[in-house]
Amino acid sequence: MRIIPVLDLKDGEVVRAEQGKRDRYRPIVTPLSQSSDVVAVTEGLRRLYPFPTFYIADLDAIEGGTPNSGALARLKAMAEPPELWLDAGIADEKTLSAALAEPWLCPVLGSESQQDDGLLRRFCGHPELILSLDYFDDGFRGPATFLDEPALWPQKLIVMTLAKVGSGSGPDFTRLEAIKAKAGIRSVIAAGGVRNEADIRALSSLGIAAALVATSLHDGTLTPGHLATLVT
Repeated sequence: MRIIPVLDLKDGEVVRAEQGKRDRYRPIVTPLSQSSDVVAVTEGLRRLYPFPTFYIADLDAIEGGTPNSGALARLKAMAEPPELWLDAGIADEKTLSAALAEPWLCPVLGSESQQDDGLLRRFCGHPELILSLDYFDDGFRGPATFLDEPALWPQKLIVMTLAKVGSGSGPDFTRLEAIKAKAGIRSVIAAGGVRNEADIRALSSLGIAAALVATSLHDGTLTPGHLATLVT
């Protein structure tokens, strides 16, 4: 089971997510770092475990604002730069092609940012593309074909239940199991609600390949000891 820490970026800082209600996100306060600086938080998380990959939600870019390019450049300049899975609201071919050409970056195509399925149809076979199926309080957000045509899914598929993010209510096991049944040999990644070791083991038993995690790392529920035994 892979555990991939989440860094939600807003105005150049790491913020704490709260059930997809982005207007409530505030700079993170965590015992792992003295500030909400992206490199400091990344280093703090790596003191728990030497995570090689981080998931980035560039909230400014997702909402149509200025991307957090400076923060990404600083992560890339680290002595041991992580691989980044980046959701930056990509919705055009030029931007996606450029992101796929970066060896340190795996672009995430968020369903909430797509007006149609054109980009997914063109790039679904690319080995570095990651699709995120985004669920809000009011249900799935994105083109209907993203759910209706599993043949369009790339090899890595995030099931993002935003209402679960930061809620401490546990993963959306029912939805994850249903998506996994359609996904075949693809890797399904859980996002939202992971609380503890038991949740990680339950996800693994469903055949989930990885989990995107933030709160349980910052609040100490997942300890270095847990991570040493859980992470592959």
